[in-house]
Amino acid sequence: MRVLIATDAWHPQVNGVVRTLTMMAEAAKGLGVEIVFLTPETFPTVRLPSYPDLRIAIPNPAKVARLISAAQADCIHIATEGPIGLAARRYCRKRGLRFTTSFHTRFPEYVSARAPIPESWVWALLRRFHGASHAVMAATPALADELRGRGFHNVVLWPRGVDSELFHPREAVDLGLPRPVFLSVGRVAVEKNLEAFLSLDLPGTKVVVGDGPARAALQRDFPQAVFLGAKQGEALAQVYASADVFVFPSQTDTYGLVLLEALASGVPVAAFPVTGPRDVIGDAPVGVLSDDLRQACLGALSISREACLQFAAEHTWAASARAFIDNVTRVWLMDPGPALSRETAKPRSLVA
Repeated sequence: MRVLIATDAWHPQVNGVVRTLTMMAEAAKGLGVEIVFLTPETFPTVRLPSYPDLRIAIPNPAKVARLISAAQADCIHIATEGPIGLAARRYCRKRGLRFTTSFHTRFPEYVSARAPIPESWVWALLRRFHGASHAVMAATPALADELRGRGFHNVVLWPRGVDSELFHPREAVDLGLPRPVFLSVGRVAVEKNLEAFLSLDLPGTKVVVGDGPARAALQRDFPQAVFLGAKQGEALAQVYASADVFVFPSQTDTYGLVLLEALASGVPVAAFPVTGPRDVIGDAPVGVLSDDLRQACLGALSISREACLQFAAEHTWAASARAFIDNVTRVWLMDPGPALSRETAKPRSLVA
């Protein structure tokens, strides 16, 4: 079985969408499923003024059609609502092909944080985008319920996982900083609400890993905090393992893979009781969720690291891949409606 995923989020971006797609695709190989990607790599791109570190693809419709046709996939999944996602959606709609989509990002909240655009307008556009999907994948039951309440149809679950071979307890790297170390990892942008964390009166040291458009201003406003920049792989895993508490101040994330990465490293979580941390952690004794983020940070210091490890062990990328494949397979087997042709040979890559 072969699945094509169209996505505007791709390397060298470092975010939860890219990690989800790449880790899930790797796990899918063990289930006998090949996943190929239609990404910005194959198109010219432009920079966004408000996000100078990101590039937006300008897909050519004819090339999109050629690449999707050449892929000879059994199923098409559209991961993002950007230009590539729109082009893939248009391709499927024009040919009457079934496809699935996924909801990763709370664009209404992100947009309203930057421009005087009502959230209701953006939600209406998202409903229209996902309205033609035969299955809209959401990471948690709470998010799925919210989407249904907002008028989304065909909502199904697609849980996330964590790479426990990379993220695990290890000999802590000496960061040379006063302890306890309160760590936050993610994109350094306004929607991540890092000011709520950095402004707290906490003992020890506040550490931020990541990069983004808000970094310069935050470093200027909070000189006592330590900004380590973007880190990946082993370097990121070592920083996780060196922390005492992982702080997740975002109030707009739909999930937060970094929560699982921290827990797999044996680090308890402090966060607001909102969608994302509430859905990942729930009532498990692996973090403190409170409207008082300082109280949550201090309370998390006493949480058992072993409890965090046991919790994270229940979340694997193999299980995530299996759920994704089940979702696209159900759509593939639907009747009536055309399915994608599988009569010709299947190339190994969409890069052209």
